[in-house]
Amino acid sequence: MSALLEVGNLRAWYGASQVLHGVDLRVAAGEVLALAGRNGSGRSTLAKALMSLVDADGARRFAGADLAPLRTFEIARLGLGYVAEQRDVFPTLSVDENLRLGARPHPRAARFTIDDARTLFPILLERRHARAGALSGGEQQMLALARALVGEPALLIVDEPAEGLSAQMAARVGACLRALRERGIAVLLIEQRLELAAGLADRVAVMGHGRIVFEGTPQALAQRQDIVRDWLGVG
Repeated sequence: MSALLEVGNLRAWYGASQVLHGVDLRVAAGEVLALAGRNGSGRSTLAKALMSLVDADGARRFAGADLAPLRTFEIARLGLGYVAEQRDVFPTLSVDENLRLGARPHPRAARFTIDDARTLFPILLERRHARAGALSGGEQQMLALARALVGEPALLIVDEPAEGLSAQMAARVGACLRALRERGIAVLLIEQRLELAAGLADRVAVMGHGRIVFEGTPQALAQRQDIVRDWLGVG
C-alpha cells in the first residue's frame, strides 16, 4: 500500500527541551496504526508536530504535500484530522453547533455529513440540543470524533480516546473507531490500552524516549515480551 502519511527523522521541542529524537513512521490509506508507549514517550508530541502545534523539523508529508511550512488550519484542510486527548469541545455550544463548526463549508459536496455522524453516533442525535459541556466524558469523545469526521479527513489522529472512560464507554468508543475503519478512513491511534489497540490496529508502533523502538503487527508485538516489558510497563 502507498503511504498516505510519511514521517522521516522528525524532531520536536518544547522550548529548549527536545522530545522527539528522529521519528520515522508511515501510515497507508485506510490503515489503522496504533502508537503505543508510556506517558512521556513522545506520542502526543508526535501528533502535535504533525499538526504544526509544536516546534519541529524533519520530513512530514501527507497525501504528497509537505506539512512543514503549513499552519494547523491548512493541514486540516488537506484532510488530516486531529482529536486531542482533552477532546476540546466547545462546552457552551450545543452538540449541533459543535458539529456545524467542524463541517466543510459546502455540505452538498460532503462525503461525510452531520447526518452521517448522527447515524454513526446515535447519542449525538438524542443530545443534539444539549450543551457539549453537559455531556459525559464518553459522549464528549464521540462528539469530538464526529466533529473531526464532518471535516472529511482521509486520516484521523486520535489521542487516548479511552482515557478516563469506564470499560463500557471505552468499548463503545472502540466500536466507533472500528466503524471508521470500515468506512476506509485511516487512523493513527495513540492508545495505552493494548487490548483496545490490538483489536483495532493493522500495525502497532511503540515509542520510547522520543523514538520508534518497535513496529509490526499486533501479533508480532505479543511475541516480543521484551518490548512489552521494557517500553510499555506491563507484564
